[in-house]
Amino acid sequence: MKKSWLLIVVLVFSLVLTACGGKQESSQGAGKDKSLVVYTNSASDGRGDWLKEKAAEQGFDIKIVEAGGGDIRNKLIAEKANPIADVVYGLNEMNYIALKNEDVLEPFTPVWANEVEEGTSDSEGYYHSLVKQAILLIYNSDLYTQETTASDWPELWENKAFHGLYEVPTNLGGDTTRTVIASILVRYQDPNGKLGISDKGWKEIKKFFDNGTPATEATPFYANLANGTTPFGQMFSSGIQQREQEYGVKAGIVSPEIGVPYVTEQIAVVKGTKKKEGAEEFINWFGSAKVQAEWAKAFNSMPTNLEAAKSANPEVKTLHESVKKQDMDWEFITENIDAWIEKITLEIQ
Repeated sequence: MKKSWLLIVVLVFSLVLTACGGKQESSQGAGKDKSLVVYTNSASDGRGDWLKEKAAEQGFDIKIVEAGGGDIRNKLIAEKANPIADVVYGLNEMNYIALKNEDVLEPFTPVWANEVEEGTSDSEGYYHSLVKQAILLIYNSDLYTQETTASDWPELWENKAFHGLYEVPTNLGGDTTRTVIASILVRYQDPNGKLGISDKGWKEIKKFFDNGTPATEATPFYANLANGTTPFGQMFSSGIQQREQEYGVKAGIVSPEIGVPYVTEQIAVVKGTKKKEGAEEFINWFGSAKVQAEWAKAFNSMPTNLEAAKSANPEVKTLHESVKKQDMDWEFITENIDAWIEKITLEIQ
């Protein structure tokens, strides 16, 4: 009888251990869930499809939510109490500074963190750099040469010959647009001016909008660049080559004496994600030298990963070597960009 009871006790104890072990394994498996929601402003031109396909080969199931950089930032802040995204990539410094300040990001050090250019990632590990983008003023090289083109943004509105020939944005939520506006306004930084900008600066930005041709959703900028309707406008560096092939036009690059604004696209874990381990594993994979080299070849980007940068397309390397970097105070810009955009939207556009 005693032996029978002993066998029963042992059997019950074994079942309890198995159940506990099963729960523990299930919990660990949930922690490594690789079905992720990824927020980005960098999924156009086939990037999103490429990323989902390559990530699937590694066992990730990626859902991409795409919008302009400023819009993505605002969405993440609005969802802070109940986050939907697991990872955010793309966007530039001013957005990541704001996200960090709003306590939206989870610090994490990827395995490749020491492989990127020094000073391009957050010093406290909240976000890490992937790609450098030069934000450029470009022109139709069939219609203008380096001698006849505008030498800088202000010449477009100062010289009547260029009036109406450059595109001005109507949607101010994208990072490229916000960077162009910031690059103009910071030239007139004034601690006593409205929102840190002198009266002259606000007059200049008004001239920018008043003398250009507003963008329309119906016709892409590059189509109007090619047909000569607006042979001048803004473009991020990695977007040029693909559009040149698509629209059959060679873009000239304006290289102002003051330089061109450079932004660094970053990647981060969203604080509060229930899939933290999966998010970290994804970042370790996506930011690796191997994957960033493939990304660079596919989308003409310039990686900040030093090893991956060796694989950048020759034309891309030449472009980045040909332009000077404009001095941009990103902390100052981050503090003021929303107020600047609001003022422009309400009073200038």
